[in-house]
Amino acid sequence: MKKLMLMCNAGMSTSVLVRKMQKVADEKGIEIEIWAISETDFEKNWRNAEAILLGPQVSYMKDKVSEVVQGQIPVGVIDIVDYGRMNGEKVLEQGLALLK
Repeated sequence: MKKLMLMCNAGMSTSVLVRKMQKVADEKGIEIEIWAISETDFEKNWRNAEAILLGPQVSYMKDKVSEVVQGQIPVGVIDIVDYGRMNGEKVLEQGLALLK
C-alpha cells in the first residue's frame, strides 16, 4: 500500500481534501493511505510516508522539508487551483505521480 502525507498549517483544510482524495482512490481501486498533518507534526511523521505533498499555504517550506528528508522521499506542492477547488482527483493524480 502506498503512503502519501499532506501537510498544511493546521491540517484542518487538508483533512477535507484527504477525504475527497481517498474517496476517488477507493472508487478506482487504488490502494493508498493518505493523511494530513500540521507543519508542527512534520518531524515526527515524515518517516511514515513514501511521498509528501505540501499545501500551497506552506509551499515556502518545500526547501526545508526536502532538506530534512534528504532525498529519501519525494516532496511536492499541491497546485493552488486544485487545492482551492478541493479537487481530490487532481491532487490524488499529483500524489501518485510523486509515488512512481
